[in-house]
Parts: sequence; C-alpha cells; structure tokens
Amino acid sequence: VEGVTKLTKIELQSGQSDQAENFRKLVLAMSQDIRVLLVKLADRLHNMRTLHFIGQVDKRRRIALETMEIYAPLAERMGMQEMKNELEDLAFTELNPDARNSITARLQFLRDEGRDNVDAIVTELKDTLASERLQAGVSGRQKSPYSIWLKTQRKNVSFEQISDIIAFRIVVMDTQECYKALGIINQAYRVVPGRIKDYISTPKPNGYQSLHTSVIGPEKQRIEIQIRTKDMHEIAELGIAAHSLYKLDGDVPSGKEFGWLRELLEILDQAANPDDFLEHTKLEMFPDQVFCFTPVGDVIVLPSGATPVDFAYAVHSEVGAHCVSAKVNIRSMPLSTEMENGDQ
Repeated sequence: VEGVTKLTKIELQSGQSDQAENFRKLVLAMSQDIRVLLVKLADRLHNMRTLHFIGQVDKRRRIALETMEIYAPLAERMGMQEMKNELEDLAFTELNPDARNSITARLQFLRDEGRDNVDAIVTELKDTLASERLQAGVSGRQKSPYSIWLKTQRKNVSFEQISDIIAFRIVVMDTQECYKALGIINQAYRVVPGRIKDYISTPKPNGYQSLHTSVIGPEKQRIEIQIRTKDMHEIAELGIAAHSLYKLDGDVPSGKEFGWLRELLEILDQAANPDDFLEHTKLEMFPDQVFCFTPVGDVIVLPSGATPVDFAYAVHSEVGAHCVSAKVNIRSMPLSTEMENGDQ
C-alpha cells in the first residue's frame, strides 16, 4: 500500500509533475516487491470501472490516457491478459466513444444475423478432435472492441476482413496433445498461410505459451484457434498472478527478476528528470514486439519497427556502437531493414 500511495503535495519537489513523480515512486516500489504492481493494477481497474462518475471531462481523459499508455501495457508485461483487455476497453470507451460504439453495433448485428454460430463451431471442433480420440475443452470468446479496432487500424483493413473477431480455444492435457490437436485441425480444415505461430517452443517474454493457427473452419468461416494446456491457459489469463506469488515463505518477490523492469530502472538512472523518465517509459512500454534470434539461438525481443542496429545494441552496447553491416537470415541486408518475427 505504501508503494501504491501517491506522494502528497508537500513531498513533491516544486515544478515536477505529480504524475511523473508518483510513477517514479511506483517503479522503485515494484523493484523491491513486484506485488505492489498487482495492487496498483487492481486499484486502477476499479478507478476505470467507476470513471463515468467523474464530472470533469479533461480529468477523465487524462486518467484514461494514462491507463492506455502505462497501466494496460504493464498488465500485459505481467501476462495478465484479462485485466489488460478490460483496462484497454474501458480507456477506449472514454477516449474514442464513437469508434467503440460503431464496433459494438456491428458486433451486435453479427450476433443477430448468425446467432448460434459460435456454438455450432465449438461443437464441430469438439467432434473433429473426438473423432481422432482427443478429448479437449473447446470454447469461443469474442475479442474486445478495442483489440478489434486496433487490428483494423494497424493492418489497414475493414471490419469485415478481420478473421479473428472470435478466438477459439482448445485446452488439452499436455504439450504433446497441443501439437496433436494442431495436426488434427490443420488436416481437417484449410490453413490460412503464414498464420501458424508456435509460442510453446518460443514463449512470449511474459510467459505466454500457446499454438496459434488460422483456418477456413466450420461454417466456411475464417477463424483463429489457440491451442494450449490447462496450466498455459491459466498463465495466459492471469499471468504472474497465476504463479505462486501468494504461497511465499516470507520471501518478498523482487521485481528485479523481470527484464522489462530492469530496463525501466536503467531508464530511471539515466533520465534527467521524472517527466523525462515517464516519456521514455511510454516508449518502452509499447506492447508490439518482434522476436529475433542470435546465431546461437538466443531470443532477443525488440520493439516493432526495430532494425539490425537495435538488435546489435540489445546484444551489447559495444556491438551496437561498432556495427557496420548486418546479415539477416544469412543474407547481407542494409542496417535500415525492419526486423520481422523469427529473423536470425
């Protein structure tokens, strides 16, 4: 609670913005004990759920923007997908109500048109797996309006072109069954090229593991399917909160185990003032990432749009300072090349 509590006006140095100074305090508290962040996120989620009670429009916008730029990405870094989705969607409601209403109306229209589509697809997927003697839990869940809107913006496509408005999940017993299920699904339906992702052999930095595939599935619909074990599912939904953070024998879980938090502390060391730190944090938090490999197979996680120069600096600042050329996937490429997932 001490770590989450805002600084009083007396503690603040004159001229510093309280938002930046409070965030600096939060980061330092998180580095001592990562559970501070869980309390902060729960507190923020509650604030967002009751945001509409605040009368001043500019205050609501400021809180929503801060949630979108800092707290939703922090929830994502913790792997807390469910919380991240709700934070983003609540902030989106405040920041861009027209876009959200438009997407909600379209989703409602789709629901009215093909009401029981999801149930039909779930049943068929279950039958397809059962016919190969694989018992699995199958469920379908609609994505949040914000994540759908983000996809239309990022990929510059219309609402109708998005294949994964509903994500289907297949939950099985163990890792071996994940790959078996992937094989069954990809044999039974036509696979959308370039849409298979294996986050089991290469987990995301926040611990997320799953197999993803997109197929022209039942009802001739293009759908995205995520395949995972029960443990993977728990970590995907609850992230670090699914771990045994609560069953501790007096040991305080330090935040320094997390690479992203160590990076924030480094920025904090180098920032001229708290405002500077806050700005750099927003850039650092940008959730889009690409996974690249060193020649010996180590994974380097970079922000979307990164180049071989960024890769070199991520290996070591000396390598970055001296790099003159790059080989991407054995081919010589210019240093301005944008890195893609899986590049070596």
